[in-house]
Amino acid sequence: MIVRKQPAPPRPLAAGDVVTTYSDALGAWTAAQITDLDVRGKQAGVLELDWSGAEPPTLADLDGVRPLVLTHHAWGGQLSHANFPWLLPRGYRVIGRLPLLHRERSRDYGRGWHLGDQLAHQRRWDAGDRSSHDDPQTLRLSGEEASRVGGVAPRKDIRTLIVVDVDTLDCDVVVAGFPDLRALMLWGRLGLLAHAGSLNRLTGLREVHVDGLFGMAADEVLDPTALPHLEALTLHDVPSEYAAATRRRWRAEVAHGTELSVTGARTPEWVAENRSNPLRGWDGRELISRASYTRSVAQFRRTRQAVLTVLRDVPPDAVSGELARIGHEYGTAFNRLSARTAFIETEEREDLLVALDAVVSEAEAELGRDLTAERVALLDAVDAVRDW
Repeated sequence: MIVRKQPAPPRPLAAGDVVTTYSDALGAWTAAQITDLDVRGKQAGVLELDWSGAEPPTLADLDGVRPLVLTHHAWGGQLSHANFPWLLPRGYRVIGRLPLLHRERSRDYGRGWHLGDQLAHQRRWDAGDRSSHDDPQTLRLSGEEASRVGGVAPRKDIRTLIVVDVDTLDCDVVVAGFPDLRALMLWGRLGLLAHAGSLNRLTGLREVHVDGLFGMAADEVLDPTALPHLEALTLHDVPSEYAAATRRRWRAEVAHGTELSVTGARTPEWVAENRSNPLRGWDGRELISRASYTRSVAQFRRTRQAVLTVLRDVPPDAVSGELARIGHEYGTAFNRLSARTAFIETEEREDLLVALDAVVSEAEAELGRDLTAERVALLDAVDAVRDW
């Protein structure tokens, strides 16, 4: 009889363990207790403690530990208790074990640990601050805005930088402009990320997310020796060679507390083919088969060409009728495509409608005239027949 060994967290972790970490939000150390481990889901129940202070070497240094009760904003006295991926981040350590302070399992799930954030919110609330304000250490920019920060005094107060809609971004500019980052999130539109190796100079990074960006070479991957505090590295829709090199370099770091996710490794041929494909995000998406993806892209491309032909060539008095016919065909076609597996949900529905709307915007730019009535005729016809 073969006895299969139960999987275990990459870093040793057990119910009752007390873990500690430094929280930027608090400007101090904080702690939590592990309440349970879900082997099948690879999740850990994490109960935050109402405690902060200097780094505690042992349990004896935690004074009067008790669960954190949340009353700020919409919280109504619930415990700060949730399930997180069971990989203990490398900036966290176990300092001992206590009898469970709470025995019921949580029904809440979170993407990352981020201990201290809730305690910081609660303390501001208890001090009389009832506002809902953005984190002053977090900055969100468009790709165009981020590319213009060169030559400006470095923003050493920014810990989290989020850059969206990137067409081209020079990492040298990012590093010079935000030298003390802890988290960097970059979202591109099949854009170009230049000098990616420069990100290794951001030695305080704990989290990196790169999505939909290209131009990075295999020798520009993030380096574990340069980024010793990195706890989460997520790549999606990136060059295949860069993705493979990242997996090789960081696979061994998972056991030390770095969560690694590399998906959507793309070849140069894929990039060339998909630059004008607004449904490219469906490629490899859960619940969307390869056949459904291929047929959906083909249908959109046929519809796009039909819409542009009508707007360019059909006499004005016949345009609305022709667009209504195309919209009807578009909605009906995707009804058929999704009938078997029902893969079109909220996000996919928005993708399909936004993609069609963008075709009209493309024609407006080309023809130099307002096409509001034409847009309404097209999209209303889709809405009249779609069941997705």
